[in-house]
Amino acid sequence: METIGTPLFWSLFLLGVGVILFLDLGVFNRKAHVIRPREAAIWCGFCVTLALLFTAWLGWKFGARPALEFVTGYLIEYALSVDNLFVFLVVFGYFAVPAELQHRVLFWGIVGALVLRAAFILAGAVLIAKFHWMIFLFGAFLVVTGLKLLFAGEGEVDPEKNPVLRLARRFVPVTPRYHGQRFFVVENGRRLATPLFLVLIVIEATDVVFAVDSIPAIFGVTRDPFIVFTSNIFAILGLRALYFLLADFMGRFHYLKYGLGLVLAFVGSKMVVSGWFKVPIGVSLSVIVLLLGGSVAASWLLPRRAPAESQEK
Repeated sequence: METIGTPLFWSLFLLGVGVILFLDLGVFNRKAHVIRPREAAIWCGFCVTLALLFTAWLGWKFGARPALEFVTGYLIEYALSVDNLFVFLVVFGYFAVPAELQHRVLFWGIVGALVLRAAFILAGAVLIAKFHWMIFLFGAFLVVTGLKLLFAGEGEVDPEKNPVLRLARRFVPVTPRYHGQRFFVVENGRRLATPLFLVLIVIEATDVVFAVDSIPAIFGVTRDPFIVFTSNIFAILGLRALYFLLADFMGRFHYLKYGLGLVLAFVGSKMVVSGWFKVPIGVSLSVIVLLLGGSVAASWLLPRRAPAESQEK
């Protein structure tokens, strides 16, 4: 399997991610507090700047193609992650998570996502390397997923229906109230999970579901595991800050799901025809930017109309 990621590059990248996570939780956010929009904007800008610097390094070291592949994968992952933000909002509201504890849950959720994504990417890379026809299967799956997203109605997320949450409640004793940032407490000699632990389980389970869509989508852009992994991780690192920045505005992106559906269908179609026709990476990047940018612009320019109040005749 061809890759630009040497053992040294992998080690340095993982070390850098570890340093960022340590600074995040161990230095800047040691104490529970409400993340304000200004703080979220600074962190979001920091993560995007890191991604841009990494893109510049790829272009300088390996040429334009790997850099374009990284940017395309990064945009796809970031865009698909917006759906995660809506789920975060619903889950936090359902469990009545105090605002000052939300950062703690998302931080450990992201740590878990890093491990899960690494496993998904490794498995996907091995499957495609050994069974090339898997790329066509992944592509067909993305096309179907994209079409379902385009024609699906406005569904509501119900955390109570999450099978992982039901399983956890059956086997893990849970205390009825929050205990600060702690996931477990000892009461009357018994070790109990706090509601914050249940929230973390739902967040992790949700990421697994979204990874099923996003990982094959990025393999439609590049087969290089290093680019797939780094584009995923850079997007995930900025996801938490993006949530706190956009939490009050997420309801306005009502056309974004159509843009995401078209992106998945486009990438899936690209994978299906890859055996006969190669879509240039520059064209792919342009189409994806146009679809995502157009759906966001349409959401702002064409706000959703409030339902008309019924009038008695």
